[in-house]
Amino acid sequence: MNAILANIGFWVLGITAVVSALMLITRENPVHSALWMLLTFFCVAGIFVQLDAEFIAAIHVMVYAGAILVLYMFVVMLLNPKSTGFIKMPFKVILGAIVSFVIFLQVMMTLMGADVIKTSQLTGISDPNNFGNIKLFGIELFTKYIVPFEIVSIMLLVAMIGAIVIAKKD
Repeated sequence: MNAILANIGFWVLGITAVVSALMLITRENPVHSALWMLLTFFCVAGIFVQLDAEFIAAIHVMVYAGAILVLYMFVVMLLNPKSTGFIKMPFKVILGAIVSFVIFLQVMMTLMGADVIKTSQLTGISDPNNFGNIKLFGIELFTKYIVPFEIVSIMLLVAMIGAIVIAKKD
């Protein structure tokens, strides 16, 4: 019974995350997009909690729902866009999205049928029993992934400076 509830919870969080992500990209008003992004972040954090990775969920909420969303809103307020409503998408974009989604579903169904998803080879986790271990996460992040971590931080800094320069009044 407990596994069934966890499975239902995962599907509810997953579907909510996908729907809120779709609402995020289809809103023309950036403030509404930010609120949908916040819901998406919380759903992803909920999925991390279900995977017994509470530390990752907490960091996800603090970093993404806190810092990144505040940074996003800071840039939006600096640029001061005046738009509301739906984004008008051309038929080619909608068709491309549908085709991409169908291909994604086919790949996922193939992986599920091949029973590959249940192994640790696809996820890259060397020991699935220690998935939520904070010490192992820190060791992996600051030894094996330190260069990509620093590159991403520099890219975020450059993007923020670029947004400020674009929004700056002469």
